[in-house]
Parts: sequence; C-alpha cells; structure tokens
Amino acid sequence: MACQILVLLLLVSCAAMMGPQTREIPLAQLQESIAKRFPFNNRYLQLLDIRVTNPRVALQPEGNRILTSMDISVAPPFLKQSWSGNFAVSGRPQVDLAQNALVLGEPQVEALTVNGLDPLYANQVTRLGGFLAEQLMQNLPLYTFKPEELRYAGTRFNPARIATTQNSVVVTFEPVK
Repeated sequence: MACQILVLLLLVSCAAMMGPQTREIPLAQLQESIAKRFPFNNRYLQLLDIRVTNPRVALQPEGNRILTSMDISVAPPFLKQSWSGNFAVSGRPQVDLAQNALVLGEPQVEALTVNGLDPLYANQVTRLGGFLAEQLMQNLPLYTFKPEELRYAGTRFNPARIATTQNSVVVTFEPVK
C-alpha cells in the first residue's frame, strides 16, 4: 500500500513539473481539414436551398483571427432561378474541449455578395445570409486534436494561449494541476 502511494505521489509530482506544450497547426493543415466538411447543402425555413463550396482559410495575425471565405449558391425551391456569390467570416480561434477541436469563436461576417439578385430582395437575403454564415461557422471544427495531443504521461492539458501567425495557429497547452 505504501508503495502504491509513493508511486502515485511520484506521478503527481512529475505532472506538476511538466511544462507547457505547444501545437503548431499549419495553414495548409487547416485548409485540408475544413475542405473535408464541404460542400454543405441545406434548406432553410423551406424558403432557400443553400449550397456552400470551395472553403478557403487565411490567417489574420494582427487581430488574432482566422478568415474563412466560401462560394455560395442560393435558390428558392419554388423558383427556377438561383444566385451565386461568396461570403467571408472571421473569428477568434478557440479550443472546444467537448469536441477536442479548434473552432471559430465569435464569428463575424466580413463580406457577403450575391450576384444578380434583384435589389428589392438583396437587403433581406444579405441579412439572412449573414446570419446563416455566422451560424454555419459557429463551433465548426477547423482542426480536431488527437487524444494524445491533449494528454501526455497521464497528465491532461488544457489550452492556455492561442496565437495566429502568417502561416499557422499556435496553441499552447498547460498541464492541469
């Protein structure tokens, strides 16, 4: 029994001495990860069929944000007409521990254009499109961490800092004490 307590104390003290771990996620890996989740097709309120394709990721280190831009096609099911365009949403990189994933927090629509849309409907579609774009990107996993990236030598790690650089997102994990 005393031996088991000694081993347990040794493990706890080793975990306490373990320092922060960093994980660098290159832009190319983010691009590849998000591309797997598209195309996205959905019908909203039985009024609009939306297809989102061609996601692109850019990093904005000056604001510590990630910018995602995509092509969009909007078609009311009751019309034989559709409109195409694109939108861009930026957000702060955050780690969602429930998903073990890097997600886009605080999404904000940066741009939304729908080509050929009648000006009478443009304002409403733009507002609805902005709302849908933010909902689509809210908590969308941009990168999923492997279990071993969040646990090492019996110690669990939680994110402490996230920074964007020109070419990657750097997540620093601290051991849970």
